[in-house]
Amino acid sequence: MTLARGLVRESDMKLDAEIALAHRLADAAGEAIRPWFRAVGFERKGDKTPVTAADRAAEEAMRAVLAAEMPTDGVIGEEFGISTGTSGREWVLDPIDGTTGFVAGRPLFGTLIALVVDGFPVLGVIDQPILKERWVGVIGRPTLLNGRPVRTRACSALAEASIATTGPHYFSDHDGEHFMALAAQTDHKRMVMGGDCYNYAMLASGHLDIVCESNLKLYDWAALVPVVEGAGGTMADWNGEPLRQGSSGHVIALGDPARLDDVVEALACGH
Repeated sequence: MTLARGLVRESDMKLDAEIALAHRLADAAGEAIRPWFRAVGFERKGDKTPVTAADRAAEEAMRAVLAAEMPTDGVIGEEFGISTGTSGREWVLDPIDGTTGFVAGRPLFGTLIALVVDGFPVLGVIDQPILKERWVGVIGRPTLLNGRPVRTRACSALAEASIATTGPHYFSDHDGEHFMALAAQTDHKRMVMGGDCYNYAMLASGHLDIVCESNLKLYDWAALVPVVEGAGGTMADWNGEPLRQGSSGHVIALGDPARLDDVVEALACGH
């Protein structure tokens, strides 16, 4: 075996171990979440967004696994903030992306798990623990849904595109005008409202063409990038630039990367 092949094999083995760890994290979160589904109330956080015992229990479960298996890695979680590591790697966790839908008893939320290295997500998981659907994306590998590859779909023109967003109330007035400028150029009669991270999973599986949102935090989007891009799509900010730690939170996902310039141009038309 040559040195180059040996290094590649070692890298693949390390990546396989990280994927296996991500599965264990998702399993732990799912076990914590399922007993609370359609059986829990909610509180309000300081920013007035809802939080439940399930959110906290799921993040605690994932953090416990990471503390035992990857004690030198950093952790960034929605509910318990930042735990600084020394390895230069960070696990980014959103135990329930879509808590509003979870509280309403809708199984369209998801647990988001990402591994971020040097500011860029290299591994991502979208796990829906009620429907038992799990998308796993890894840079350089095809995205898998429950172990089977999925692909985004082609979109020949913006006018033929379906578009999704979690909801208009998440946009500022300014951002909302830009979103509506984009939506007006799509097949907006098929616009999907609601769905949170599940929209990105549906895009990766070829059922949607565009997802557009703003004001997202790192834990809202980091896991989505490897999933969407491993399925053949692309994600960027509203200027068309790649997403990385520190990005503004203006996020677009496209099933067909050929429509990126069209989407960026349409967003720029908002007043």
